[in-house]
Amino acid sequence: MHDIRAIRDDRAGFVRGLKRRGIADAEAVADGVLEKDKALRDLLSRLQVQQARRNEASKLIGQAKAKKEEAQAKALMDEVAGLKQAIQDGEAEQREKEEALKQALAVIVNLPADDVPDGADETANVPVAARAFGSKPSVNNARQHFEIGEALGQMDFERAAKVSGARFVYLKSDLARLERAIANLMLDTHTEKFGYTEVNPPILVSRSAMFGTGQLPKFTGDLYSVAHGDVMTSVKRLAQASAKPVVEVEEVFSRVENYWLIPTAEVPLTNYVSDEILNEAELPLRFTAFTPCFRAEAGAAGRDTRGMIRMHQFSKVELVSITTPEQSNAEHERMTDAAQEILKKLDLHHRVVTLCTGDMGFSARKTYDIEVWLPGQGAFREISSCSNCGEFQARRMNTRYRGADGKVKGPVHTLNGSGLAVGRTLVAILENYQQPDGSVAIPSALQGYMGGKVKIEKA
Repeated sequence: MHDIRAIRDDRAGFVRGLKRRGIADAEAVADGVLEKDKALRDLLSRLQVQQARRNEASKLIGQAKAKKEEAQAKALMDEVAGLKQAIQDGEAEQREKEEALKQALAVIVNLPADDVPDGADETANVPVAARAFGSKPSVNNARQHFEIGEALGQMDFERAAKVSGARFVYLKSDLARLERAIANLMLDTHTEKFGYTEVNPPILVSRSAMFGTGQLPKFTGDLYSVAHGDVMTSVKRLAQASAKPVVEVEEVFSRVENYWLIPTAEVPLTNYVSDEILNEAELPLRFTAFTPCFRAEAGAAGRDTRGMIRMHQFSKVELVSITTPEQSNAEHERMTDAAQEILKKLDLHHRVVTLCTGDMGFSARKTYDIEVWLPGQGAFREISSCSNCGEFQARRMNTRYRGADGKVKGPVHTLNGSGLAVGRTLVAILENYQQPDGSVAIPSALQGYMGGKVKIEKA
């Protein structure tokens, strides 16, 4: 969420930032929110004048009555009554205008940091040479992960489709254990080496939590609600047929529509501090969690239709940091280090790219993508995005911090990253550690988590 005062004070800078993010009508967007802001401020000024006059007239009523000036007192009382109604109407209008301004601001993308490269899409992303690790392994006749997993008899897309539809999978036996082992390695590394606090968060969250981290209202189509059309129709019919008051009926609707499956643990971890004022001395806060994640992949038609790259349900270890503004840039580098450390432990060749302005997520002001090499695809694929969101999410969540003097300084900064996507890490291991005999070698860092096994063979 943007600070309307900042837009008001530097419209040109705001427009420039939006244009860098590819917003063609940036001028109209800026003018639209400023127009709503002006209408609200004009209304507030009018209400102030009316309230001051009401207070003044109320005092004059007493004076007029004391002087037995009944006609004057009556005129003042009529004026106060009129002002009271006008103020009530104005306050209702104020709430409407405040909500309209909030909704307008809620769908405007975050502005990029100054050092983010400009560009329209992923072709303009810039590799960070100093962060590259390893080299492409020599794999003869490399197969893709789903070919390997199916040949092992431990990856079943057909039965998953029977049960749930496309973009789901059953993992069995050693592959199921491998996924758990990968998550344990990640959690142990992040907590023991990098000081993250492990959290087991809710995976059903409220609408306000989704709003706080920027998933709502703009990306409803990418999310899963716990109530879908037929359920809602039944609930509405039941409520309408009941004799309950309208308020209770609306409350039923809000409960049913208010819960969402998380697309990433970023949502519950970041919202852990929503509507709070934190002490500067306790920052940064660092959280990590291993959770299932759910995404509709609404825009993925025809992309990665086979395999585990783009699933409706997948597992991920998430990293979240809450910092002061002064700490956030260094924390961004540190978070990326933590995510890379997992790939280094697994000896997986990867690179890091700085996303350009046109390829970043809605809430991010700067993002590093970590891309792992997949021999079966002959390509680098994203396995982590580490983003600094600045104060964008904190404003939506109403999260601030206070200094040692007790004074509130302003919004915190929030950061999030995959540490890593567990399923994609499993994919990378299958493709990079595949053996000529069809087995898969287990990286040494995972063998302890796999009961000492050194390879996975056909079940």
